[in-house]
Amino acid sequence: MVYILGIESSCDDTAAAVTKDDLILSNVTANQEVHKSFGGVVPELASRAHQQNIVPVIQAAIQRANISKNQLSAIAFTRGPGLLGSLLVGISFAKAFALGLRIPIIETDHLQAHILVHFLRDGSTMKSPPSFPFLCLTVSGGHTQIVLVKDYFEMRVIGQTIDDAAGEAFDKSAKIMGLPYPGGPMIDRYAKDGNPAAFRFSKPNIPGLDFSFSGLKTSILYFLRDRLKEDPDFMEKNKADLCASIQYTIVNILIQKIKMASQQTGIKEIAIAGGVSANTGLRTALENMQETGSWNVFIPKLEYATDNAAMIAITGYLKFLKKDFTDHSATPYARSGM
Repeated sequence: MVYILGIESSCDDTAAAVTKDDLILSNVTANQEVHKSFGGVVPELASRAHQQNIVPVIQAAIQRANISKNQLSAIAFTRGPGLLGSLLVGISFAKAFALGLRIPIIETDHLQAHILVHFLRDGSTMKSPPSFPFLCLTVSGGHTQIVLVKDYFEMRVIGQTIDDAAGEAFDKSAKIMGLPYPGGPMIDRYAKDGNPAAFRFSKPNIPGLDFSFSGLKTSILYFLRDRLKEDPDFMEKNKADLCASIQYTIVNILIQKIKMASQQTGIKEIAIAGGVSANTGLRTALENMQETGSWNVFIPKLEYATDNAAMIAITGYLKFLKKDFTDHSATPYARSGM
């Protein structure tokens, strides 16, 4: 049996998880409320909060897994991409803890780990993992990519955003509307009571499999500016419909591109990953594609969609099988090589 401790600290969530082979035993996350009053993540505050949270979070993960630290086979950590100060906290702790236990460390790429979470078992009736090759739409606040996955560690980005990420489009749209941080989940919440066809926003005309969301944000900004001139209460009166229309537009852009990728590659195994994969509209759109028989769809459970350490632990386990260990000279990186 292989026991892996996974540590995730790439942004504002301090997370730790323990796996026994590919089975998750514990998955603990400490959120940072301090950023809400600033309307976004403040890097310096994030790294300080990680320093406060990392010991109790890891201790809780080991206790909930019902093992002792001496049973650990290796420690996996997020090396990047992410906020360098935040990553340093997780990396430094992983190195020190592993030295004390005399076990190896394993670096993971945050985006790669989001994709590999589909190979995690949690003891419930989870769907079997996707078969290779499959396409994965990886969508978060900082990234939007279509990845062709040929094997666990053979992945190629075949489409990506040329400017803003889909998650950023959700958050910025919410900010324009005056919704509290984090904005994406707020839009999702209000959209459930709205009409997605109430308002139309311009969609980018980007060739191939790449995405663009900066023009959409501008379209939403100008639309609201003009309507508020006519009626200062327009936004409050139409909050649900606005959120539903914004969400529908973003999801439609994502679905159209993954459809194109499926047609070009002939691949029908379609997965999603990343924080925006928790979005209700996106999950429903993919489920509808499965119901029509077009695709075999793989959607992570909500606790494995947003940033978590379970995805780091399962990636660490798969690397452990290859004896792909990391030297202690490893330093964090802000941008992914994927």
